[in-house]
Amino acid sequence: MASQYTRGIAGIWLDEAGILKAARKTREAGFQKFDAISGYPIHGMEEACGIKRSWIPYVTFVAALVGLTGGLALTWWTSAVNWAVNVGGKPFFSLPAFVPIMFELTILFAALCSVGALFVACRIPRMDPPIIDPDLSSHKFAIFIPHDDVGYDEARIEKMFKDLGATEIKRTEY
Repeated sequence: MASQYTRGIAGIWLDEAGILKAARKTREAGFQKFDAISGYPIHGMEEACGIKRSWIPYVTFVAALVGLTGGLALTWWTSAVNWAVNVGGKPFFSLPAFVPIMFELTILFAALCSVGALFVACRIPRMDPPIIDPDLSSHKFAIFIPHDDVGYDEARIEKMFKDLGATEIKRTEY
């Protein structure tokens, strides 16, 4: 069975400033598919890596509209069409009475679809993922350049990582 992970080179740094500078220089060197790996968010990393705006907010917005519409349709259908009971002379279609259900379904659909979209975007769950370095989840940082990136040359990448202050360079999968 073919591996679902990509071969490449990873450089490991010990400080945030170093990884941020390295990410910026890696992008300036023309690499496009590289990943910056950190145990926590680093301010400015998106700009340094050239990461574009996520598509997840659009999924959230559409799901919220579906939830809102579904809540309105559900409350209208149940009170005005399917179970039309005149209680105290109130209108069958009473929007203020429907607001709580519409609000709850809007939030429910938006939240569930956002989490689902996040799982898809992050390819979660990944069964038995390769580990570049166990300390990347706490105090080390890495940049991984896959073998199929533009201008991939192992000697050039190793030299670039060394010049940028990488404490370790590994040929690995990610």
